[in-house]
Amino acid sequence: MNINWKKSLLVFCDIAIAAYLVMAVTAFNKPDQVSVICTEVKTDIEANIVDGFLTADEINKMLRKEKVYPLSLPMRDVSSRKIEETLQKSPFVEKAECYKTQSGQVCIRVRQRVPVVKVMAEGGDNYYIDSHANVMPENRYVNDLIVATGHISRKYAQSYLSHVANHIMQDKFWQNQIVQINVLADGTLELVPRVGDHIIYLGMPVGVERKLERMRKFYLYGLNKAGWNKYSYISVEFDNQIICKKRNVKMI
Repeated sequence: MNINWKKSLLVFCDIAIAAYLVMAVTAFNKPDQVSVICTEVKTDIEANIVDGFLTADEINKMLRKEKVYPLSLPMRDVSSRKIEETLQKSPFVEKAECYKTQSGQVCIRVRQRVPVVKVMAEGGDNYYIDSHANVMPENRYVNDLIVATGHISRKYAQSYLSHVANHIMQDKFWQNQIVQINVLADGTLELVPRVGDHIIYLGMPVGVERKLERMRKFYLYGLNKAGWNKYSYISVEFDNQIICKKRNVKMI
């Protein structure tokens, strides 16, 4: 059997050249992770209806505390997975994503839990409820958030109060108008508005959307003509009716 050495040599050279090209492309496209240092940490916190709940500085503090803050570390020692896991342990973080770039940047994107109501129950139990009805500890200050007071258990807050607060916070009109929710002993609700010296009685926390829409129309077509301080108590508990209690006028 005769072997064509010339042809075999050409095939071998072709294989060697192809292997070299693959190695060269890989080397050029994947910088040496030993020499690349993290020069910048970019933190992006998704915007939501509550401003100032989490900041980039607080995110960095969490990472430093767990000794996974990546700045100035070799990129090969930076674990995106550990950074994500560390941040998602926080009761204030809903989701965290992290990735590295070849130029030495570590990019972090955080979706924070959104508090919709601050609970100050009669028994002294203070906490936040987020948009998914989860309890959040009260060790952050949140601006422009509805305060709920009265007879509130955590079960009630998660089952009913969260739904009412979510609806209010997602509606720009009611978000600006309602400052307080008061829960009475029988589980019914009163709302304290920002404008107008009156109390809105919702009754049980069911059909909240319909009740508030009826109240909105009463503001527009009733109180705008009669005066916002004419009534002290306005009930929208029952369908198709609004019951108002006139304010007592003192005679001088």
